[in-house]
Amino acid sequence: MPDVIKAYIRWVDRINRIIGRFAMYMIFAILAVLLYSSFTKTFMYPALWTLETAQFLMVAYFLLGGGYSMQLDSHVRMDLFYGSWKPKTQAIVDAFTILLLIFYLAFLLYGGISSTTYALEYNETSYSSWSPPMAPIKIVMTFGVFMMLLQAIATFFRDLARIRGEDL
Repeated sequence: MPDVIKAYIRWVDRINRIIGRFAMYMIFAILAVLLYSSFTKTFMYPALWTLETAQFLMVAYFLLGGGYSMQLDSHVRMDLFYGSWKPKTQAIVDAFTILLLIFYLAFLLYGGISSTTYALEYNETSYSSWSPPMAPIKIVMTFGVFMMLLQAIATFFRDLARIRGEDL
């Protein structure tokens, strides 16, 4: 593989590792918000913002950790035949399926950019009684999809190297 591709893979892996490790700890923020929500519903007047905040944090947790999960190869895989194949066959199948993922993520990114632009342009808010602005979470969602797309491209290059017998 050319040095430019190796540098790209290292750069994307490093950025997604930092973002993913940050996102890992967001679960504690989600738990804190939900614990506060349970406490206020039991002993005081329930807070309006807790459920939606927990949902926004969960979306950020899921999408910001997606690239890191892909990097670690820790996502769910249906292994009916895959485990018995030769590494080169696995790499060929992985390269094909990652192309489908790249195609999907490109469309998802396009929709995310469009939705984020709309939210920023028209000051979109949620339809709940709390009515928070939607732009911040849409920016985070679009960024998470973008980083997952970059990681998918890096994974594709890694699969191509495995097909060629190289190890990156």
